[in-house]
Amino acid sequence: MLKLENISKQYHSKVVLENINLEIESGEIVSLLGQSGSGKTTLLNIILGLTKMDNGRILFNDQDLTNVKMKDRGFNIVFQDYALFPHLTAYENIIYGLKNKRGSVSEAELQEYIDFLELKPHLQKKIGELSGGQKQRVALARTLVMKPKILLLDEPLSALDGVIKESIKERIKSIAKEFQLTTIIVTHDPEEALTLSDKILIIDQGNISQFGTPQEIIHHPKNEFVKEFILKQLQIKRQNIFQLFGEQYA
Repeated sequence: MLKLENISKQYHSKVVLENINLEIESGEIVSLLGQSGSGKTTLLNIILGLTKMDNGRILFNDQDLTNVKMKDRGFNIVFQDYALFPHLTAYENIIYGLKNKRGSVSEAELQEYIDFLELKPHLQKKIGELSGGQKQRVALARTLVMKPKILLLDEPLSALDGVIKESIKERIKSIAKEFQLTTIIVTHDPEEALTLSDKILIIDQGNISQFGTPQEIIHHPKNEFVKEFILKQLQIKRQNIFQLFGEQYA
């Protein structure tokens, strides 16, 4: 379990996060959802260890990670732009992080990740030869081979559309289930959060507006912000929401 206790952060005089308390169970997919500037990316970076919080504690399986350096936390992130090396092949990108961790992943495990993400036909291609969805899968494979304790994804679907986006959604769900991997996703898109996550944390101006399942948020929004933010933005994405939550919300 990942537990956040009273996480606060401000830059100069601007409060970015205020007393964030959250518990995420092992294997859950949780989306951090909010408008631009709401504090969701800052919270992700605090969990990763990239950003230092002003107050609070982070615990993982009862171990206090508050002052543990990013490299020692065992969490890994897939950035929005994938951060792949264009001069390397897909395969070389996947194994790049293993150079300093020899023996941490067997050849059989490496092939399992490659097969799971259906990357075998693309291993010898340079990054510029790959589609957006293929790049995303390479980035996921590179992260998975490091055997992260928690997988962090920063806007993983923002550069994708149509069938490719739906395919990556299913991949992320499958990864969490197959490897019992706690997955935390930053997104500004309510439709993505509702159709991808087990639970959603809605952040508004550095505060938690609601934390719950997609069904709870759709059927029982806790305040007007949640109701307006979710329902207004979903008006242009009716079909997926109709299928999941019924006609009155489509």
